[in-house]
Amino acid sequence: MSEPLVIIGNGMAAARLVEELSCRALGRYAVAVVGEEPTLAYNRVLLSSVLAREVASSEIELKPARWWREHGVTVLCGHAATVIDPQIRRVRLASGATLPYAKLVLATGSRPIQLTVPGATLPGVLTFRDLGDVARIGSAAAQGLKAVVIGGGLLGLEAAYGLAKAGATVDVVHLMDRLMERQLDPRAAAMLRRALEAKGIAVHLNAETAGMRGAKRVEAVALKDGRELAADLVIMAVGIRPSADLAHTAGVAVNRGIVVDDALQTNIAGIHAIGECAEHRGICYGLVEPAYEQARILARRFVGNTDAAYCGSVLATNLKVSGINVFSAGDFLGRPGTEQIVLCDPGLDSYRKLVVADGYLVGAVLYGDTSDGLWYLDLIRSGTSIEPFRSDLVFGQALVERMAA
Repeated sequence: MSEPLVIIGNGMAAARLVEELSCRALGRYAVAVVGEEPTLAYNRVLLSSVLAREVASSEIELKPARWWREHGVTVLCGHAATVIDPQIRRVRLASGATLPYAKLVLATGSRPIQLTVPGATLPGVLTFRDLGDVARIGSAAAQGLKAVVIGGGLLGLEAAYGLAKAGATVDVVHLMDRLMERQLDPRAAAMLRRALEAKGIAVHLNAETAGMRGAKRVEAVALKDGRELAADLVIMAVGIRPSADLAHTAGVAVNRGIVVDDALQTNIAGIHAIGECAEHRGICYGLVEPAYEQARILARRFVGNTDAAYCGSVLATNLKVSGINVFSAGDFLGRPGTEQIVLCDPGLDSYRKLVVADGYLVGAVLYGDTSDGLWYLDLIRSGTSIEPFRSDLVFGQALVERMAA
């Protein structure tokens, strides 16, 4: 008889876990996936492309409804899980229905952080995190609209790009001294800023939001330095917070996120967590690739491979930001004692910096041409010595392999 497996959360981590199980022994479990959003799992990375009307929302669906049916998975869209009872191993839904489980996986993702400043609840102040947000922003976006995006990280820049393509006049307000400071070094961030400004997006760095002003709806964003930016629409994209409230009320250990060990097990038997909601060895990754690695390890454990262990991920970002390719991995800033190899071609708007320590590649940041990004990531993860080809390393995989032939 199949064991009941309940997955709370219907995002990218949950979909990958089911896919990994389907390649191994999905029939061993009666799987139910519970998601608050009224849609099937979709590629959240492509939200800005939907906002920019480059793709339709239906095109970012990860698996069609037919796939889930053919694999015997029950998907409950638009259903919020409200209570977990570990004593009787049941999950209660907002509808009042309950689901039994032998194993429970929390893949609840994260929620957008909202600034607690005056005017933050005015109509016209929105977040950018899911398809519902995209629909609300899209319906408000129009030619000539004045939009202010608070946050110069990935989500904020993606929102800015989508709004600009829709014809809005866009200002980006960022608290830090450079854009995407978690993914880019100062030089790459400066190049990105110039590219955004060339698209008509104004960037304000070292700028702190004091509040929003407006009578019946938002009309302006006030900065702490005294400036005001006119705004018909404000998008908050200042970060995310692991969605862990459901776990906490069930007695699951929560720090910043849901605490898991190398088996992706919480402190309560039978309850696991993966993805943005999980905290492993003190780290909440908030990225897709670590979530996929966790899903792969957990699937292996669920089919009996008790040696499978998640030991953490090398942080890497490989994205197209506002139409511009960027990549970073590992220690791309370079700790004291490391060496840096830099190649910059302003004419091609291309930049790459490699960070080397003791004959090994430990970090990389690429801007523009990111075709060698995954090769550099493999070198970082594998711990391969670069000494035999160090002089050619910055020019990429093709040259290294040609010189070695």
